[in-house]
Amino acid sequence: MIRVLLVGNGAREHAIAEAVIRSRHRPKLFSFMRHNNPGIADLSEMVMLGSHDDLESLCGFARENRVDFAVIGPEDPLNNGVVDALRSWGIPAAGPTKKLAQLETSKSFTRNLLARHGIPGNPKFRVFTSLDGVEEFLKSLDGFVVKPDGLTGGKGVMVQGDHFQTVEEALDYCEEVLAEHPAVITEEKLEGEEFSLQCLSDGKTVVATPPVQDHKRRFVDDKGPNTGGMGSYSCEDHSLPFLTRKDVEDGLAITQKVAEAIHRETGEYYKGVMYAGFMVTKNGLRLLEYNARFGDPEAMNVLPILKTDFVDLCRAVIDGTLGESAVEFEKKATVCKYIVPRGYGLPKDHHDAGSTSARIDVGDVGPARLYYASVDRREGGLYMTTSRAIAVVGIAASLDEAEAVAENAVKAIKGPVSHRPDIGTRPLIEKRIRHMKKLRGEYPGGNR
Repeated sequence: MIRVLLVGNGAREHAIAEAVIRSRHRPKLFSFMRHNNPGIADLSEMVMLGSHDDLESLCGFARENRVDFAVIGPEDPLNNGVVDALRSWGIPAAGPTKKLAQLETSKSFTRNLLARHGIPGNPKFRVFTSLDGVEEFLKSLDGFVVKPDGLTGGKGVMVQGDHFQTVEEALDYCEEVLAEHPAVITEEKLEGEEFSLQCLSDGKTVVATPPVQDHKRRFVDDKGPNTGGMGSYSCEDHSLPFLTRKDVEDGLAITQKVAEAIHRETGEYYKGVMYAGFMVTKNGLRLLEYNARFGDPEAMNVLPILKTDFVDLCRAVIDGTLGESAVEFEKKATVCKYIVPRGYGLPKDHHDAGSTSARIDVGDVGPARLYYASVDRREGGLYMTTSRAIAVVGIAASLDEAEAVAENAVKAIKGPVSHRPDIGTRPLIEKRIRHMKKLRGEYPGGNR
């Protein structure tokens, strides 16, 4: 009997738990969570609640339950060195060590790695540890982006035109960043369409999952503040309507080169997920960032359609035999929509602010998959928190059908909730297609 430790408690981890339990090996799941996710708890033999930085308790839980290996969901425990701690007790993990997790936790590490090894994908960038030279570099760019060097929960990146207008405002933000972080990264602002390419790596072989497009903006038509992600979609042909085959191939090739460069520099094989956020521009593919784990919500698009046994894949990642594995996904489209409190992403004094602690009722979601995120199951029912509450996923032969399944499922969740009804819909996707055709000079208004 295989015994698997899962670390994390979000909807992403709920999808991972489901993939583990689906295995032909009929494994037993043991979950270490900060909060009691009811979906994960129902799939687990045993649950322990604790902080992601309490490595002693986490490792003790793993040892007591004689787990064979661990799967790490979020970035925080990776940054805290959970893989190193488990390894010291002889417990392997499908996740990188703290040193290699710098791929996500240090943007300067990744930018400099690509630059040193001549790997394509970097925009124009500079890393600064003080304000010396920042103003001159920003003025040399047509538009710019400022990023803290470290984890910021996906909310530290500031873009000219969205968050500030002038160089002076950007300098003020750089000063704020340097007060809390060792460095600040300044980059050219890019124009194009973003997509997520989540890859599995054993350090030698890198295998791509179907590309996904995430929607960060809070409101319909990409309006409002950035969030952790309001939903995402993938297509039955394992591409996206605005991508070419070369775009996906180039993304996989970049990630393969990054894995090889990490091994050359550190002597360690990167074992886990290498999730690249790319932007397709008129000048080719550009890397926005890497994450060292599955995306949330993107995990919910790819794991439910994974045909290959997930436990076998984790073993292959750990054992370095991923090159011998045939990794397959169903030819299905997926649409994920997040149910959030009405006050999510809005100021604390907004009239909907109280919704972030409200009770919700979940009815029959039909054929859709349901994944719990930030909810608390108490004696009186299911309650939301300040973050995203529940993800519903439609899976079907076409994108239109998958979107309809997800949208119908939303109606079964009652309470002071909100979502983005436009995710996965034809008008929003056509907008993406027109944008890329114009950039590539294939559309009226572009340069043929």
